Amino acid sequence: MTRGDRTVPDADGGGRPGRWRPRLPIWVRGLRARLVIVCVLLAGLSALTAAGLIYRQARDLMLTRTEGSVVNEFRLRVATLTENMQHPPDRAALQQLANGVAPSFLEATGAAAYRDSGLVASGDDLGPITPALRRTVVERNRLFYQRVIRSGTPYLVVGTPVMLGEQAAPSGVEVYLVASLSKEEGDEAALVTAAQNGAIPVVALAVVLALVAAGGVLRPVRDLDRAARRLGTGELDTRLKVSGGDELARLVKTFNATAAALESNVSELRDMEVKARRFVADVSHELRTPLASILVMADMFEEEAGRLESDLGKAARLMNLEVGRLVRLVEDLMEISRFDAGAATLMLNEVDAADAIRACLRTRGWTGRAGLDLPPGIRILLDPRRFDVIMANLVGNALDHGAPPVTVRLRAEAEVVVIEVQDEGEGVDPRILPYVFDRFSKADAARVRSEGSGLGLAIARENARLHGGSIEVANREGAGAVFTLFLPRRARAGGASREVEAGGPSRDPESGGPHGDGEAG
Repeated sequence: MTRGDRTVPDADGGGRPGRWRPRLPIWVRGLRARLVIVCVLLAGLSALTAAGLIYRQARDLMLTRTEGSVVNEFRLRVATLTENMQHPPDRAALQQLANGVAPSFLEATGAAAYRDSGLVASGDDLGPITPALRRTVVERNRLFYQRVIRSGTPYLVVGTPVMLGEQAAPSGVEVYLVASLSKEEGDEAALVTAAQNGAIPVVALAVVLALVAAGGVLRPVRDLDRAARRLGTGELDTRLKVSGGDELARLVKTFNATAAALESNVSELRDMEVKARRFVADVSHELRTPLASILVMADMFEEEAGRLESDLGKAARLMNLEVGRLVRLVEDLMEISRFDAGAATLMLNEVDAADAIRACLRTRGWTGRAGLDLPPGIRILLDPRRFDVIMANLVGNALDHGAPPVTVRLRAEAEVVVIEVQDEGEGVDPRILPYVFDRFSKADAARVRSEGSGLGLAIARENARLHGGSIEVANREGAGAVFTLFLPRRARAGGASREVEAGGPSRDPESGGPHGDGEAG
């Protein structure tokens, strides 16, 4: 693939063909660096442009002044020397004319010629006087000059025909002057050096001013960045001092207004959440006493169901079932409210993990329904009651919503104990897999009524977190789901200073206890 057609990532992380864009170095990506670079480039370009214009104007002025001075001096000397010159001139007269037109203050060579005769010169530097130049002087019949470069050295070449009489008739005499411009070339180099030396301080000053300007612009931006970070960590009372009336000041005002509105909304939401949790806890607590009485009466009705008429017997059994479901829901809500209020703590004991798992299954009559791979001797510090709740939910979920055989595996690693509960069912629907441990999450949303409340797995995860562990779920290749519990070997007790123990009615161990009704499917 060519460099210009490289694949670049698009918004959703995929790839799409696009133009290759070079990645800037890290030090250029910052706003400060870009501001300094732009300011330096602008200052440098301005300095170079100004220096170039000044250099060009000074150079043209210097050369024009030199040319004018040399040409006027040449014209005056030619007029003076040819005023009384004999005609036609001999070689001595031409030599005198050539010697006289070269001023002493110039590095110059004079030359003279008559018609087609050779040049008679005052020196040897006659290279710039070419045949073409002589033809131009003769054909134009007037003074002519030009700048030429010979062997890297600049020269000013001036030539003119000599006129005789008032009619200004051509006399056939040609006079030339070759003046070196080496001095002017040195002055021009000095101008270039001066321009360069002048641009360097300008660029340095531009860097300093750019840093100062960048600091003034970026200081409020850095303050906003720090304030936004504090706001993100929960410091909702973060505010910034407003100074000035520019765009950045208006941005700071907007930030302060947004922070104030966010603080107000979050405070209101927290108050509503606290009230909602307190309401759930209070309602659940108040329901326990009447539910206990109702449960006793429901058991009595169920015991007498065989003596009642068919419809009344069915109604008694159905009432007993629904009351039991309501009791479990109330117990789960109370347990969730403890986690939300931070009132849940650990009552730690060192136990054998394999024995604890067997005890959980034996209590609920699941020993023969699940295959066990539990190596002995794995000791772990945990809360036995809460561990029992976790295992009851995971195994009960696999038995109720998976397919046999259900297997429980235990293994020990360096710092954690890993317990896997695996079934051979269809697995968890990938669409709800990320939400399995959410409260009131159910495998089939269309089932309005089901055996569980959808709180069991959420309670199991909260208990695992309370131990400093976690629970993960995944679908195996082929069939079945596997729930993996990770618990540290040495859990630390946490939560509130005391734990409110649950009392009230209990149900048949087969139901999974008061917290064994999670659904994942």
